[in-house]
Amino acid sequence: MTDLVACLSTGKGTWTSVLQLVRKEEFENVFLIVNNWVKENLKLTRNNLHFVVINPAEKVQIIRDKIIKELEGNIKDFEVAVNIDSGSGKEHTAIITALMRLGLAMRFVIVEGEEIVEV
Repeated sequence: MTDLVACLSTGKGTWTSVLQLVRKEEFENVFLIVNNWVKENLKLTRNNLHFVVINPAEKVQIIRDKIIKELEGNIKDFEVAVNIDSGSGKEHTAIITALMRLGLAMRFVIVEGEEIVEV
């Protein structure tokens, strides 16, 4: 079963699609890249839900390195499902480069209706 790495951050109306993915049973682990406010205020329970708390005001390299540190050794497969519907370009750049540096293949996914669709 694949792990999901998703950004849950800024962007009006972006949380709905990300949370639909998080609730899907198809993912063994879910790693949400969030800021401190989201972690403290998100009322979501799911087995194997992991938060990677970043400060979006920091440089991309610092955010990237934080993501690498939190994910390294925690993803057992060679690929992950990725969703960046939410968040900023800076956060997206940090996530993608972190996953690349970890040597992981990426499948970008979204939810359409009730189905997970690979983009």
